[in-house]
Amino acid sequence: MIRPQVRLGDLLISDGLITLIQLEYALQKQKDSGFSKKLGEVLVEEGMVSHKEMALLLSKQLKIDFVDLYGEKIDFNALAKFSLPLLTSAKAIPFKEDEEYVYIATSDPLNFDALEVLERNIATKPLKIYLSLVEDISHIFQRLEIIKKTQTIAADVKREINNEGVKGGDGEASAVMQLISLIVKDAVLRRASDLHIEPDLRGMSVRTRVDGILQETFVFDLDIYTALNSRIKLLGNLDISERRKAQDGRFSLEVVGGKYDFRLSTTPTLFGESIVMRILDQQKILLKLHELGFENKNLEKFNEIIHAPFGIVLITGPTGSGKTTTLYAALNEVKSIENKVLTIEDPIEYQLPLVQQVQVNERVGFGFLDALKSFLRQDPDIILVGEIRNFETLNAAAQASLTGHLVFSTLHTNDAPSAIGRMVQMGLQSYLIADSLVGIVAQRLVRKICSACKAEVRPHKNLLRRIRWIAEDTTFYAGKGCSKCNMTGYSGRLLISEILVVNETIAKMISSESSKYDIARYAQENEGFEPMIVDGLSKVLRGITTLEEVLRVTKDM
Repeated sequence: MIRPQVRLGDLLISDGLITLIQLEYALQKQKDSGFSKKLGEVLVEEGMVSHKEMALLLSKQLKIDFVDLYGEKIDFNALAKFSLPLLTSAKAIPFKEDEEYVYIATSDPLNFDALEVLERNIATKPLKIYLSLVEDISHIFQRLEIIKKTQTIAADVKREINNEGVKGGDGEASAVMQLISLIVKDAVLRRASDLHIEPDLRGMSVRTRVDGILQETFVFDLDIYTALNSRIKLLGNLDISERRKAQDGRFSLEVVGGKYDFRLSTTPTLFGESIVMRILDQQKILLKLHELGFENKNLEKFNEIIHAPFGIVLITGPTGSGKTTTLYAALNEVKSIENKVLTIEDPIEYQLPLVQQVQVNERVGFGFLDALKSFLRQDPDIILVGEIRNFETLNAAAQASLTGHLVFSTLHTNDAPSAIGRMVQMGLQSYLIADSLVGIVAQRLVRKICSACKAEVRPHKNLLRRIRWIAEDTTFYAGKGCSKCNMTGYSGRLLISEILVVNETIAKMISSESSKYDIARYAQENEGFEPMIVDGLSKVLRGITTLEEVLRVTKDM
């Protein structure tokens, strides 16, 4: 293998990614570490360059083509014939082979010794080297480990199914139920909110959503998927013969000493039905308002608006931003023997004491609007409408609030002031919005830094440029990754929020159709309103979350 003489620091300087002073600083840091780290690792840790910038630079300078491994059809069974220790040492993945070459993707093309050892030991043909991102290489290695761990489980399930020989027999049910129990137990222990079972051309993968991010946990062959799919649909009382339409169901299981509800959804895809299970833990709904992550200032505002005698309180944010949890925590705060509380939901996720909960059933013509109309004859004090989806429901909610009821609901908007414009777009008159609206909460969920592997870090320079008012000597933290957080560096989530309280002046601005920018500017200058990113950055500066997390879910300023 030809070894080009390349000095990484010179390449970075010539490409304008770092300065000479930054290079000297990084070289000193490398020296201080006893040269236990490569220069590139130090530069990434110090936020001077990103992994992708490093890869694209080396691709250009070394004249090595860059490959996106996610765009390649990698045969994981074929990968099994290669020595995993050799691949790991070279940070390399053989992603295809033809009559002339074995094609290798590596995140470290300057690791000549390891690549030469790889060439001598695994290849009967010359290697053709490609460059890839370190994150993609790591993901392939993780998947190889997952496949290795699940091979024994898959073999046991196949053996029991084949020995029984009768589809739907007790042996099959026993084998597949053991597998379902294993998958579900793994998800619960990981604190997952959702389970995804997805078929593809060669097999099926199981992914769990932990702290809002999907992680692959199991990989199986397609014949196991078929048995698994049928058994899960039976659990959820779905039609196992129907594979052309989406279906929804629900079931309960005992897992690690607790009872969990699973909301089941199936939808047909190119290679089979995609199955998603929402994991519902009844204990989660017992959260108090102060446990959600509200700052003291926002907590006081939220308590103020949810204890209003009447009006509409809106929780806004995208799907998966914790709106339902916040609504339930608010109901827990205000429900009492003295109050009649009614909810209309689609679907009902958790059961609450002292609350009358109603399930939407569009098939029989009982939607949000129908339930809301019936609620007004039930003598309620507080009404929760799971989501306002159209003008009719919005208008009914406004009328309910104007007749002395407190109404909680949700909208999908990016920030609190935008909810006003959204209500206007849906057709509600501005004066009705002004008269009925009490307050708007916009929120997102960010992951918390794992306390077990928390360490000081330097964010990438591009992130710091987006937040210009943060001092250069600010200390930032991140999780390095450990066994407790499954090497993610994060454990758990909390919300960041902004709360717009509608007082008399803001109500007048809404009635006169002022823009959301004017309303936001007035609220910031006179009412102490702070954009969501301010709440997020305060948690960054206190070492609770990372700058990357906050900028991932909010708009910079």
